[in-house]
Amino acid sequence: MHKLSNQLLILILLSLIVGAVGGAFGSFFLKPYLENTSWGRSFLQTNIANQVNSQGDDTVISITEDSPTIEVVKKASPAVVSIVATKELESYYDQTGPSVLPFFFYDEPNSSGKREVATGSGFVFDESGLVLTNRHVVEDEAADYTVILNDGTEYKATVLGRDLVLDIAVLKIEATDLAVIELGDSDNIQIGQTVIAIGNALGEYNNTVTRGVVSGIDRRVVASDSFGSAEVLDSAIQTDAAINPGNSGGPLLNISGQVIGINTAINAQGSSLGFAIPINKAKTIVTSVLENGRIVLPWLGVRYVEINESIAEKNGLSVDYGSLIIRGDSPDALAVVEDSPADKAGLAEGDIIVEVNNQQLDDTHSLVNEIAKYKPGDEVELKVVRDGEEMIVKVKLEEREE
Repeated sequence: MHKLSNQLLILILLSLIVGAVGGAFGSFFLKPYLENTSWGRSFLQTNIANQVNSQGDDTVISITEDSPTIEVVKKASPAVVSIVATKELESYYDQTGPSVLPFFFYDEPNSSGKREVATGSGFVFDESGLVLTNRHVVEDEAADYTVILNDGTEYKATVLGRDLVLDIAVLKIEATDLAVIELGDSDNIQIGQTVIAIGNALGEYNNTVTRGVVSGIDRRVVASDSFGSAEVLDSAIQTDAAINPGNSGGPLLNISGQVIGINTAINAQGSSLGFAIPINKAKTIVTSVLENGRIVLPWLGVRYVEINESIAEKNGLSVDYGSLIIRGDSPDALAVVEDSPADKAGLAEGDIIVEVNNQQLDDTHSLVNEIAKYKPGDEVELKVVRDGEEMIVKVKLEEREE
């Protein structure tokens, strides 16, 4: 009997120890893990609801959502801006005709006065008043631009530069000590990670917040607008965070509140298909503006077509990737611009550039984007195929003239 009592005591002690360890594990490890997953939050909320129901209507349980998303929005929103383009109505009609955007305009063609012709988003990356956005948001050189802060303060904006390669532009407003957003690292993003988009949705709902995940990386997207112009986005970030017209130029943030992308395009044929330019592609531009007060771009000086299997087969090419240097349709559209860096290095029509500094050119690494990684004055090494033979050509890049 005494032996049985000792065994029972040991069993009770072991039960208490296991219970204590399990409770500690649940509080310190399991619960925080569940709170960071959608199904886990749902489970916890359902469990709490069941506890409330079992304890009667008089029991009140306070639920606090420890959400990183809320903290990111609080941190980033003051630095997210709306951008409004205005233009004299007469010049607008002279340029496009009254039927291009009938939704925005109700005046007769001969009426005058400034009207809002476009809206977009952006974000402050330097407290001295530097704003990053998409080039297509501020592409009209005849328009005037206004930046509106989250608190409603308005500033006239000057366009410091428009990147001719990437869909990126930089604005300057006369303000100081502004809230800024930290630039993150888009090279280390993972499919499935949480992202947050903030922007001027539909040009009406400023600082609208949506949340989703990274749905894909290194997407190649052909983005077009209602005017018929198109642009290829290489290595774009795909997300299911809702991105609407007016969000263009706004930040795509990670859960630490850092910008990892610039919201740029949507696929209207699908659902929750948004695309952003990786922020690392914009860092060269940011550095250029901070150092020079303008965008300084590198220039190679060739006209080319990107090669795929079909082009290689039709033209009898020895490789099915890279960039084929080729002239344009008009007589003055030379394959190699005279006195350009490419011309000085000896590149010629018919050459195929297959690598830039050991980076092979393919669907996710275009020639224009690889050259954009460097600065004027940098020397790059090109691997070139000429008449079926490989050769190395060293080119010293120069500044692109707008």
